[in-house]
Amino acid sequence: MERSPPDGTGPVHVPFGHIVANEKWRGSQLAQGMQGTIKLIFEDGLTPDFYLSNRSCILYVTEADLVAGNGYRKRLVRVRNSSNLQGIVVVEKTRMSEQYFPALQKFTVLDLGMVLLPVANQTEASCLIVQLVQEQTKEPSKNPFLRKKRAQLSELSLLRTVQQIPGVGKVKAPLLLQKFPSIQQLSNASIQELERVVGQAAAQQIHAFFTQSR
Repeated sequence: MERSPPDGTGPVHVPFGHIVANEKWRGSQLAQGMQGTIKLIFEDGLTPDFYLSNRSCILYVTEADLVAGNGYRKRLVRVRNSSNLQGIVVVEKTRMSEQYFPALQKFTVLDLGMVLLPVANQTEASCLIVQLVQEQTKEPSKNPFLRKKRAQLSELSLLRTVQQIPGVGKVKAPLLLQKFPSIQQLSNASIQELERVVGQAAAQQIHAFFTQSR
């Protein structure tokens, strides 16, 4: 297996249909949820939690990580700055961690431009990660169908992220994305522009969410 550089973000050879997992997840509910469907190979010294392929990885932020403060940010920045890796951030959004979620959302999506996928628990996360691996391994990399699948993943993650913004939810998120197709455009929208799509109350909440993060 290719060795990672000292910061743990280098190329790792991932056999077809496998996941290379950080040793710390051995025996966890998350790993057990994937076993039987996907084969896991455990490695020490990895910055990402899971490698889905040689270039794609998962950074997992637990409820405890969120509650403990901003320590998780260093790992995200390290992967974001690595030219080798496309990082997907999966975060446990629970009743306990919900109040800390907006800060992580702003940092991950607005500051780093990374994909963010909230999950309720490790069981849901294991299903999501298996789905991501299966999408990546269905077709060879040159197949346009696979590229379409990855576009769908990106669109899904964007929709789920926008749904988490205060005042939005599942109904207003698709309406907003029709008018403002990226987080950057949405964050730069004026209250008047937002009002035309979602009404005054929601527009003020959305505008406040983005201006507070600057």
